Amino acid sequence: MRLIPLLTLSFLLFYSAVTTQASPCSINGFPLVRNISELPQDSYGRGGLSHITVAGSLLHGLKEVEVWLQTFSPGSFTPIHRHSCEEVFVVMKGSGTLYLAESSHAKYPGKPQEYLIFANSTFHIPVNEVHQVWNTNEHEDLQVLVIISRPPVKVFTYEDWLMPHTAAKLKFPYFWDEQCVQTPQKDEL
Repeated sequence: MRLIPLLTLSFLLFYSAVTTQASPCSINGFPLVRNISELPQDSYGRGGLSHITVAGSLLHGLKEVEVWLQTFSPGSFTPIHRHSCEEVFVVMKGSGTLYLAESSHAKYPGKPQEYLIFANSTFHIPVNEVHQVWNTNEHEDLQVLVIISRPPVKVFTYEDWLMPHTAAKLKFPYFWDEQCVQTPQKDEL
């Protein structure tokens, strides 16, 4: 007779735990304080990249900023790209090179300027400035904390620095937002 109430209680506890878990794209169920080492990370098919969304618009419900922790293995890099938001980097460890085309308002990015980046340095990318980050250190990972404004980010990628802006390819949602973007319902009328 005691087995049935025990089984019922076990079922209710299991059902309650399953139904209150948050989906990966829900702001419900996420604790205020989280351990970064326990957050999901992925390369999103880009060799040498480890990306963690520390706090995101689609993932956590933020409206004004998004924060990423990205690690680039030696020799890895971002695509040549731009986006319609500001971006701030804090280099946590390692070193590398920032390529920034400050004449991005011409018909194409043009030859970028090179800036050495290193642990404890910071830099910002203005809106729509074409840039690329490389881990040019052969011996150490480059780890950066990245803060962007106006999320979710819409990224325009370039094959090279002479590609016209009009030919840049839009990637939206970006890889780490794909699972959380809801496609708008089409009007059937």
